[in-house]
Amino acid sequence: MAEIIQRDGTWTFDGETLRLVPGRDKNVSLLRKSLGELAVPLGALAGIAFEQGKKSGRLRLRLRDGADPLLQAAGGKLGDAADPYQLAVDSDRYGVAEYVVDEVRNALLIEQVPTAPCESYLLPGPAVPLSVSAGDGTVSFDGEQIRLEWNWKTEEAKSAVGTRTLSLSEVAAVEWQPAVGLENGYLRFSVRHAPTKAPPKYDPNAVELWGFKKDPLMALVAAAVQVRLPHPAAAAAEPAKAAPALAKSVPAPSAPAEDDHDALLRRLRELGELHQSGILTDEEFSLAKQAVLKRM
Repeated sequence: MAEIIQRDGTWTFDGETLRLVPGRDKNVSLLRKSLGELAVPLGALAGIAFEQGKKSGRLRLRLRDGADPLLQAAGGKLGDAADPYQLAVDSDRYGVAEYVVDEVRNALLIEQVPTAPCESYLLPGPAVPLSVSAGDGTVSFDGEQIRLEWNWKTEEAKSAVGTRTLSLSEVAAVEWQPAVGLENGYLRFSVRHAPTKAPPKYDPNAVELWGFKKDPLMALVAAAVQVRLPHPAAAAAEPAKAAPALAKSVPAPSAPAEDDHDALLRRLRELGELHQSGILTDEEFSLAKQAVLKRM
């Protein structure tokens, strides 16, 4: 077993699982404290590194793409302080940190853990029920329903809509964006069949964030929802699986009896619409178009 104990937290590796426990030091981020202990299976890891500095160093874990719903929801926008997969190391513990790195790397080699993206989440995501108040509202999630309630800082155009309740089945995607500089952040839920381009300030399905202390906690809500949505790998596979079937479903050119010029022109327009909507790939559209043109 390899273990390193620091004010920033404790990492323990038993050969199969790396347990990450956030420290109680005042400098430990609220997000990490709220997330609590993480049990990261070896199969979720893509690598580990240790960076030395003059006064302190930093352990960093690299997870496989698609292994963790929090990282998926955050989209690489978590800062170093909020990242649960980093650990600040005091200079007198550099030797221990290097030992932990060696142990994890050896286990990855022995088990031949792939670095390719995961096809399903290997971490469970934040526990529910979960409720966070930040920015212009409060978001609560019980695993099935999302509730958005507004506060006195909410724009009237949005607060007039009243409290929003969304079932998980209505949500197509969730997006979290932290505040950066003068740009406000947000937590937004994309609702199926109801796309909107309204800024988060006016969107009743979004909470606007201004960069205050509790804002990063909205990433936990995003992760709790993300883990219950279709995994990105599955979503990406659907169009690939559907393409052959959709191609077969495209009717063949009309029979010779119907081969008048106007019918063929209509057919070309139909193929163009199918191509523009994404139902036909470039290759499928080209082949179908050539077949029609040969009959003109």
